[in-house]
Amino acid sequence: MTRLKASEARYIWDMNTVFSLGELAHARRLEMHPQNIVTYIVDRNINYTNVCVSACKFCAFFKGPGEEGGYVLSTQDILAKVQETVDLGGYQILLQGGMNPELPLNYYLDLLRCLKTSFPQVAIHGFSPPEIWYLSQQEECPVPEILTLLRQAGLDSLPGGGAEILVNEVRSRVSPRKCTADEWLEVMEEAHNLGMRTTATMMFGQGETFDQRIEHLDRIRRLQDRTGGFTAFIPWTFQPRNTLMDMPEASSQEYLKFLALSRLYLDNIDNIQASWVTQGPMIGQLALFWGANDFGSTMLEENVVAATGVSFRLPEAKLRDLIEQGGFIPRQRTMDYCLR
Repeated sequence: MTRLKASEARYIWDMNTVFSLGELAHARRLEMHPQNIVTYIVDRNINYTNVCVSACKFCAFFKGPGEEGGYVLSTQDILAKVQETVDLGGYQILLQGGMNPELPLNYYLDLLRCLKTSFPQVAIHGFSPPEIWYLSQQEECPVPEILTLLRQAGLDSLPGGGAEILVNEVRSRVSPRKCTADEWLEVMEEAHNLGMRTTATMMFGQGETFDQRIEHLDRIRRLQDRTGGFTAFIPWTFQPRNTLMDMPEASSQEYLKFLALSRLYLDNIDNIQASWVTQGPMIGQLALFWGANDFGSTMLEENVVAATGVSFRLPEAKLRDLIEQGGFIPRQRTMDYCLR
């Protein structure tokens, strides 16, 4: 298949309906994954703190330093959540929080060591690039050294959070205190160079232009060309409720159409994940025919999207039913997409 150029993406978008573009993406997905399997992972999101100095306009979850309702989970609370996850069949946790100025590097290192000592069988997928970059600035320590120390303490892989739109014009409008697009990509490249696997994400529908969306995809694709470190791409739509950004939510049709375009454009990323967490189970199931081959996580706990008033839940049995009803074979996977 000839690589889709940035200049061609608009033409393909304009010349296709949501259905015809979905058909092209599904054909491409079947070329890449002919075995008819849809993967998923059993894990839990643990937000170790909600205190954050970034104050992104799109975030309904954070509390500023000293603000009522801010918290830092105790190590015992986190261990209890991991134990519950293991008891429910989980084998990975996603650790994400805010840019909390009260938490030094040693907090993260001690937490990771404790988790790995208590649960050596559980993979730790944690700390998005903005968290890593913030730690690097706070500790006056280079990003590669921060990543190396975290990895030695027990961090297995990095999530792609905090990408939003990798265009500084957009970021300066909605998240001016967060790391820049270049800095987000630098953290990911350094992680890949250390042998760590990561995911790539995109939150669209923040008032960005179509060309800015394509710039985001193009920057992800170019980094993947250099490193091959991304295991999956996960796009979702901005959820505006309870945030400082008063704008309509992107429609499910727009979500599916852009998901399809992502599958065609990101020819060097094997896996595309459906976002049932923001779209709901039914649109998540449809996404399996619009280019997605992965159904994400069972999300035993999720707080950030829930803060916007969107709270979908899928027990593993229901998740598997949705995959099977779509005509696919559900299979558990690890973060790096090895089948369990």
